[in-house]
Amino acid sequence: MSLLPRTGRTRTEFNRPETDGPPAVTPASTYRLQLRPEFTFGHARAVVPYLASLGVSHLHLSPVLEAVPGSAHGYDVTDHTRVRVELGGEDGLRALAAEARAHGLALVLDIVPNHMALPAPLGLNRPLWEVAREGPGSPYARWFDIDWEAGGGQLLLPVLAEPLDPGSVEVVDGAGDRAALRIGELEFPLREGTAGLEPAALLAAQWYRPAHWREARTGLNYRRFFTISELIGVRVEDPEVFAATHAKVLELVRDGVAEGLRIDHVDGLADPGGYLRRLRDAVGGDCWVVVEKILAREERLAPDWPVAGTTGYDALYRVDGVLTDPAGAARLDARFREATGQPRWETTAAAGAREVLTGDLAAELATLERLAGEELAAAVRELLIAYPVYRPYPGDPQLAPEALERAAARAGAGPVAGVRELLLRDPAFAARFSQTSAALRAKSLEDRAFYRYAPLLSATEVGGDPGAPAVTVAEFHAYCAEQARLWPGAGTVLTTHDTKRSADVRARISVLSQDPDAVPAPAGEDPQLAWVAWQTAFGLGAGGGPVVRRDRLGQTLLKAVREAALHTTWTEQNRAYEATVPEYVPASAVGPAGPLAAAARANLLGAALLHLAMPGVPEVYQGAETEYRALVDPDNRRPARFPREALARLDAGAAPSGTAEEKLALTAALLRLRRSRPGLFAGYAPLPARGPAAEHCVAFARSAGLVAAATRLSHGLAGAGGWRDTALPLPPGRWRHLPLLGAGAAHEGPYEGSHEGSYEGEVRLTELLGGTSPVAVLLRADPHP
Repeated sequence: MSLLPRTGRTRTEFNRPETDGPPAVTPASTYRLQLRPEFTFGHARAVVPYLASLGVSHLHLSPVLEAVPGSAHGYDVTDHTRVRVELGGEDGLRALAAEARAHGLALVLDIVPNHMALPAPLGLNRPLWEVAREGPGSPYARWFDIDWEAGGGQLLLPVLAEPLDPGSVEVVDGAGDRAALRIGELEFPLREGTAGLEPAALLAAQWYRPAHWREARTGLNYRRFFTISELIGVRVEDPEVFAATHAKVLELVRDGVAEGLRIDHVDGLADPGGYLRRLRDAVGGDCWVVVEKILAREERLAPDWPVAGTTGYDALYRVDGVLTDPAGAARLDARFREATGQPRWETTAAAGAREVLTGDLAAELATLERLAGEELAAAVRELLIAYPVYRPYPGDPQLAPEALERAAARAGAGPVAGVRELLLRDPAFAARFSQTSAALRAKSLEDRAFYRYAPLLSATEVGGDPGAPAVTVAEFHAYCAEQARLWPGAGTVLTTHDTKRSADVRARISVLSQDPDAVPAPAGEDPQLAWVAWQTAFGLGAGGGPVVRRDRLGQTLLKAVREAALHTTWTEQNRAYEATVPEYVPASAVGPAGPLAAAARANLLGAALLHLAMPGVPEVYQGAETEYRALVDPDNRRPARFPREALARLDAGAAPSGTAEEKLALTAALLRLRRSRPGLFAGYAPLPARGPAAEHCVAFARSAGLVAAATRLSHGLAGAGGWRDTALPLPPGRWRHLPLLGAGAAHEGPYEGSHEGSYEGEVRLTELLGGTSPVAVLLRADPHP
């Protein structure tokens, strides 16, 4: 089991011919496209010229394999052997790849090894259909984690809208393997030789038991994705299952259709390290591979994983955190707890874990307790609740010591030691414990505690730490230096399809840490909801008009109260309470104004700069190259708006109009620079400012030729009298501003020269960041190789 810190280690090699660092083909940047029936491969082809002009090097596609019809995300895979027909099929994907290549771009595919859909109709998932028809003797039975013994020899299928009425069961198409059992509009396979039985005996004779969806909570006997019973876990640790489920993806990589892979939910796998080694052997050393892995603040990625790094939620936390005022965040924390009666973050998180484990994950807990035995059952539960990161890993010799201590305090030292011994000697138990731990952390933190604990909503993000939202400049630099040294090809993100609020919404909300008094005292019978509603409205702002805003915020708040599960839940809805939720939407638009508007702009542009200039491969979410305000699913997956006209105007020399175009100009300039001169983005060196306002600057040098500087906590900076004589020491050489788009920059060479003069030795921050922009990018003006 892994200890929390993984520091002071060196990178191990993974089947690459005598190379160091990331794979040979590392993107300069990626751009995420959300595919769906309304946005197909053909639609993606149409935007390739624009994305090439924006400066990205790789298009990152949401899952492309066959999925449940109409799926808006594609993570509910039904057939690993086919590219999704609704998106344009394999011909459409290959045509997109060819169009991308023609414009100098390549593709990265998002793949889903952990789970498949348990669809309606069930026949869409042919392997699962065969298991339901033939039982544990099916060749496909090895695909899925099914506990046949726990189900009395039957696979529970919790897919019925109502409790089963045996009288509603009928047999149709009774010939051979086409025979089916029908319940309402749903069809299930018929076990051979059972067609003539009476309804009760017919149902008892099947290898599965159709059941009301509520039975999943306690009766489920297959591994699923988190608490989603419609997604059944896949055993890719089995070599034959790996081969069958990856053949098409490997073919696409082999044929050059894709140059990179994003591995979805790697923590759900029985043995992530083993899976990744098998994948690396299959794709070769040049394929860029990153894993969706949520790392706690002090946790580090396993050094022996043969990947370029994570998808970047760890970077998101550092960027957001360095732009958050720790003193103001602490004041908001105290005010929130006083107004709402909520306990501290640690207590809230632990309470959420206990509720989810014994409620939503009761079936998974029961499986572990049965495997461990009655004497160790309580210790299993307490260890899961106490574990401080998403999951341990089979084969590691330790558990996190603090988790052992907290669990022992509740369950006793002897039983906890017994569980630890069981984890070390029983790989199957250790794998299932680890998989349950990952589901528990995700559901209890991201989908419960984050919705309850809301002093500063910008901190309640995937990979975040609401109890300690601020990151010092020193900590930010330490993280970046380590990434540059150990994981230079890792992904970095600020907005994804899973972020609860887009980066620009969070940038606006986080200014409240600089002025806690701007948050009004919560009004209404539910102060927690009032607090959440006001901050959400503040981050979203005035867009869409009052009717649209009220409807959009109302839907977001309804999701928030159901996830928080304080007064209502998704499955036990309190209709009377939910009817009051729209009343908490502010009657008029709220948002940053006056000095806070300037601080919000500084946060927005500062976050964009840090993201695009720091170590790693930055990913731009669709439409987020300009200002992008989105509130969780389905906002994050709505049709993208590509600012083609705005980019064309800026390229023609027009000055940016407003913050949205300033962000677009900054983003395009840095993406183009990353693509044309990737050598500038090697290495990392902090540049500490000197003077009375030094803490308000975060600056660093990349390679020997680029300096990035951003203003942080600008509201406090203005209140303290501005930069005054604070200065930023520069590396040796002459430095000039990177010409951004617009304002005459089109008349310069692409990255040479500047109309803003040059600097040597040291620059006063009143000159560098005290003018029209809170951020700056400098390039060495000396001739470069």
